[in-house]
Amino acid sequence: MKIHEYQAKSLLTQFGLPVPMGIPVLAAGGAAAAAESIIQSTQNQTVVVKAQIHAGGRGKGGGVKVVKGLAAVREAEASLFGHKLVTHQTGPEGRIVKRLLVEQGVAIARELYASVLVDRTKSRVVVMASAAGGMEIEEVAAKTPEAILLEHVDPAVGFAPYQARNLAYALGLRGEVAKNAVPFLRKLYEAFVALDASLVEINPLVVTADNRVLALDCKMTFDDNAVDKHPEVAAMRDLDEEEATETKARAFDLNFIKLDGSIGCMVNGAGLAMATMDIIKYFGGSPANFLDVGGGASKDKVTAAFKILTADPAVKGIFVNIFGGIMQCDVIAGGVIAAVAEIGLRVPLVVRLAGTNVEIGTKLLAESGLPITTATDMADGARKVVELTSGKHN
Repeated sequence: MKIHEYQAKSLLTQFGLPVPMGIPVLAAGGAAAAAESIIQSTQNQTVVVKAQIHAGGRGKGGGVKVVKGLAAVREAEASLFGHKLVTHQTGPEGRIVKRLLVEQGVAIARELYASVLVDRTKSRVVVMASAAGGMEIEEVAAKTPEAILLEHVDPAVGFAPYQARNLAYALGLRGEVAKNAVPFLRKLYEAFVALDASLVEINPLVVTADNRVLALDCKMTFDDNAVDKHPEVAAMRDLDEEEATETKARAFDLNFIKLDGSIGCMVNGAGLAMATMDIIKYFGGSPANFLDVGGGASKDKVTAAFKILTADPAVKGIFVNIFGGIMQCDVIAGGVIAAVAEIGLRVPLVVRLAGTNVEIGTKLLAESGLPITTATDMADGARKVVELTSGKHN
């Protein structure tokens, strides 16, 4: 789950992390009042108007405007609010800007980078920093990997003060700035752990002209499996920024991720789902989604999953690949039949069933009178669905 910059910063302040003064604008026409309040408080006419979308690259895309005076604020708001913003992360379709953050201007001396995330290769949390702030960190890692500084955290000890000092000194920070940076990094780690985040990224982390350290921008993502533990975070979910089909799938407790291919997949179990996508690619196809209906799905749940797949205009064929352990093959067959009977079948459908009640499930499909292609195993099913969509898949 992702949240907006202004929401992430509100969480940072709960852990004592300094951020610029800012006011979110959730309705058109509110930017000038927000800017006026900030100007009066800071005695600084320079403010920043930022588009709030769940994508990076807003600055390069024209979504961050540094302006001076209320007239310029109104002009910046008019150019952003309700308009489509295209960045390298949104793709050409872009995102409609429905929220803004108006923030005080800051006198920046240096721009740095800091983040906390999970390093799955080492099975540990890592605190990452770089002197190349304000840049795309992926680009920095690709071109100058030596500029990326890492401190892996022992879970039994936590992020130790000496590790924070190592990063601060490696960034070239000294004196008062280093004294401010060390507790900043430690509190950043504290926030990451306490919130069950999967990423907390500050880019840029700025050193101001008066030696303060501020989170000028902040990105946070959270482990979906832990969001229910944090109602204050769950309340920040912006469904307008999420894929509509993923939102619908979540309502039925389905594990669904939209992809760019043309073959819809319905599978039980994450491992089998990954293997199914791999074998579709092997035979020359391209999966349109990851969809795990789970081990104990009901007929209604399977029906809902099938409807989600068929509603996607990019889907040119569907592969149902079920191994019946806890899940029973006849339940899957019944759900598929019910969905097809209700909404019809506009694309080829290949079904591979194995395991519990496979004979019953296979019989139900055979006697349904529906144009369903059955498969003997996973490879057979993948080959058939790719052949049936040949010339249509990506």
